[in-house]
Amino acid sequence: MTQDPEQDVTRDHLRLLARVARMYHEQGIRQPEIAAALNLSQPRVSRLLKEAVTRGLVRTVVTLPDGVHTELEEELQRRYGLRDAVVVDVEDFQEDVIPPLATAAAAYLDVTLIGGDVVGITPWSRTLQATVSRLPQKNARAAERVIQLAGGLGRPEAQVHATRLIARLADLTNARPVFVPLPGVVATSAIREALLQDPDLAEVQAQWRDLTLTLTGIGSLNPGGVHDGGDPGGDPGGVPGPADQEELRGLGAVGDVCLHFFDATGKPVASALDRRVIGIDSATFRAVERRVGIAGGLRKLAAIRAAVEGGWVNVLITDLRVARRLCA
Repeated sequence: MTQDPEQDVTRDHLRLLARVARMYHEQGIRQPEIAAALNLSQPRVSRLLKEAVTRGLVRTVVTLPDGVHTELEEELQRRYGLRDAVVVDVEDFQEDVIPPLATAAAAYLDVTLIGGDVVGITPWSRTLQATVSRLPQKNARAAERVIQLAGGLGRPEAQVHATRLIARLADLTNARPVFVPLPGVVATSAIREALLQDPDLAEVQAQWRDLTLTLTGIGSLNPGGVHDGGDPGGDPGGVPGPADQEELRGLGAVGDVCLHFFDATGKPVASALDRRVIGIDSATFRAVERRVGIAGGLRKLAAIRAAVEGGWVNVLITDLRVARRLCA
């Protein structure tokens, strides 16, 4: 009969394990000093410390500091199949969630952009503009290319800001900028088809297939409200227009990523607007390995939930109130 290994452990050995563990973990004595004090070899002290953990004499407890929500982030990853999640503290009285979200997103990019990425970005999001403004200058080449994911929206001066955003992110990461010098939405499908034949746009379309990372906001389409363009209170130049918004709401759309609209379950919603958008197609977008969505605020909860449930983004940066509701 095989004897229980626990029965082979003498009380003296357990006492030695406990003494070594207390000296190391509670008193902060280093292993060489423990070895000298107890007349043991240093390798044996190391083995005893490992055995103390194995036998449960030592249990590691991580105490999270204020403002860090690792457990909630891990729950978001588990529940929605995300690659990563970042949860940001926002004060209860704070209406504008963009500043804390942008700060967290900039920190995330500063750590994860380590070279070789081909980054796609939507150019009209105020959150992304704020993120790029907070991103520190990289000394080495942190990305290969920064590519615009869709044409510009809104007034001509807004499109100038979009061009500056692409150029600024490329400069900060020492990457090459790639622009889409066209409007994001045109008047008719015929105009779109004609513009798609443009050689310069065809070259950008080919480069969209090289993307390894996308940065987008998550737009919401609230019943009876307006499309916020990916940011609280931000209407991207009236796109989509009232007629398109009415059709999209009638089809059950709750939000969009890069002007790809979806319903409350995250399923794509086909509308007339699709045939007038000049930007990355949904299949190419969803094939990108890392798709970062930056969005917060409770009025965008339905859109954010649909975006993660539908797999439109697989890295979510959001605020604490939204994260708790997503996990409730």
